[in-house]
Amino acid sequence: MRTEDMGAEELTELGQQLRVDAVRAADAAGSGHPTSSMSAADVAAVLLANHLQYDFDRPDHPGNDRLILSKGHASPLLYALYLAAGAVDDDELLTFRKRDSRLEGHPTPRLPWVDVATGSLGQGLPVGVGMALAGKRLDQIPYRVWVLSGDSEMAEGSVWEAVEHAAYEHLDNLTLLIDVNRLGQRGPTRYGSDLHAYARRLRAHGWHTIETDGHDVEAIDTALNEARSTLGQPTAVIARTRKGRGVAAVEDREGMHGKPLGDAGAAIEELGGRRSIRVDVQRPPDARNPHATGPGRPELPRYDIGDSVATRNAYGEALAALGAARPEVVALDGEVSDSTARSSSPRSTPSGSSSATSPSSSSSPPPSACRRAAGCRTPRRSRRS
Repeated sequence: MRTEDMGAEELTELGQQLRVDAVRAADAAGSGHPTSSMSAADVAAVLLANHLQYDFDRPDHPGNDRLILSKGHASPLLYALYLAAGAVDDDELLTFRKRDSRLEGHPTPRLPWVDVATGSLGQGLPVGVGMALAGKRLDQIPYRVWVLSGDSEMAEGSVWEAVEHAAYEHLDNLTLLIDVNRLGQRGPTRYGSDLHAYARRLRAHGWHTIETDGHDVEAIDTALNEARSTLGQPTAVIARTRKGRGVAAVEDREGMHGKPLGDAGAAIEELGGRRSIRVDVQRPPDARNPHATGPGRPELPRYDIGDSVATRNAYGEALAALGAARPEVVALDGEVSDSTARSSSPRSTPSGSSSATSPSSSSSPPPSACRRAAGCRTPRRSRRS
């Protein structure tokens, strides 16, 4: 188990290592998104070394943090992280995008450390909100959900639905890391490098926001510590970065998206060459497995031939029977539980809905703009640009 955090010099070196390995993976494949990986490398390095709690030998550990690479096209960065953590070896890294490789162009749950396939932009944060809800309301396990998002996907409507819901539920176990590298696939993004534009919108929904220099590892470390200590609100760390960081031929240049670097050898030399830093990732504390009781045998409803039963009522009765036997069952609806007869479940949350339902917001902590681990104070709108 890690006994101390990495310092600034080693974190900087780790960020460079992640860039080099992303370049190498894309070069070996002849395709991929190295420049999108390079912009977020310093944020990823600090997260892996000093903040993520994850047992890579036990990906099913209930206390593991959840890490979602919403910008799934930057998969070379994720695989470089796995290499640094010792989860994959160098030979496997270089199978990126090869036939039958686990390291696909966008990450999928073929890898045991990937909870959700990403690549369809705008999906990572909604999934992260669900995971954060599950941890806080259902499983009641204090893991943290980290979502690494690109700035271009912040234009997706699904993102803002998730933003609103996360604030409503006071999901302080959720941190959104936004890689504001200014450039999308075809050119500049809507707000470019204007961190304030993202922060204003997120704050309006009730988020705590931190604006920072995404290539200053000490500032990133401070921001992630602040995110972890913020209570009652989800936090967005909005990091100004440069696409293709560290290689002059591609850094902050349009037209370099989604292709390997022209001269990978020269790029690796410019980045300082290969490194072999291994990160002893902090393991999570012990946590009970909330689903370890084993399946029960439900007493299912029975109907005689000729009975006239509304489909919705049959669904509600079957759900009630299943939920009584399997407490981990969760049913979701669009606020129409009376129409689906879901309220027939014998177990109810404080809101009166079935325990085999979406988590109730009634158990949320009261709204607060200043509840923090170190005491109540006005949230800082810090900008570390």
